[in-house]
Amino acid sequence: MEVKSLLGRMNMVKNCFLLVARLFLSLQRLSAEFGSGALEQHGFARNMFWTIDSDPPPFPTITANKAFVDLILKHSEEEVKIWPHRYEFRLRITLGPGGDLMLTSRIRNTNTDGKAFTFTFAYHTYLYVTDISEVRVEGLETLDYLDSLRDRERFTEQGDAITFESEVDKIYVSTPTKIAILDHERKRTFVLRKDGLPDAVVWNPWDKKAKAMPDFGDDDYKHMLCVDAACVEKPITLKPGEEWKGRQELSVVPSSYCSGQLDPQRALSV
Repeated sequence: MEVKSLLGRMNMVKNCFLLVARLFLSLQRLSAEFGSGALEQHGFARNMFWTIDSDPPPFPTITANKAFVDLILKHSEEEVKIWPHRYEFRLRITLGPGGDLMLTSRIRNTNTDGKAFTFTFAYHTYLYVTDISEVRVEGLETLDYLDSLRDRERFTEQGDAITFESEVDKIYVSTPTKIAILDHERKRTFVLRKDGLPDAVVWNPWDKKAKAMPDFGDDDYKHMLCVDAACVEKPITLKPGEEWKGRQELSVVPSSYCSGQLDPQRALSV
């Protein structure tokens, strides 16, 4: 059987360890959407070659009993046409003994010309779900969002939880630090925790757009959902020498909860 996309290949994996690997592999969609201007969609960091940082500065994360790797991306002369600023982007990827995955980012302005720069940021995390029509997202109810399918017009979310019946591309603003994604069919819940990232992007391309994407299987939209910790509505500005920090943690807990019964705080204590 030919599997067209990365998501499809990941769907063939059955055990929990490789569930975490799926989350790790989704880092191919990690992006730091630097600047405004004519940058490619989702920024340029996701398409650059990163190096292992053998001597990182102290990170604000607890690494006891956890495996981690430090990566670094720096300004290069080849990037001048896309991003005319000097920077350091450090990323620590941490895997806990229970399978939780933590991404900690630090971006520093290293300009020597005294210029500040402004950027937006998002972790693009592709979650594998059993059936998108049976998935609910809790924690974003009644919040304002920018609808990217309507030129980022602002609306207020209605209903008890977010469900999916068609294409979705929304930026929820001023979101809580914990969001729960319930996969009812598999009786599990993804719990997303975040710091320094006030927004959350929710995306699924649905059928028509999935068929038009060259790296996406025609039916892959049925088994995926992006819920991304982000900072989009109010871009981040750094003066030379200043540093920004952001963090996202993903964990998976078993659940058989129905709508309204999941308390993300309780899920985190499981």
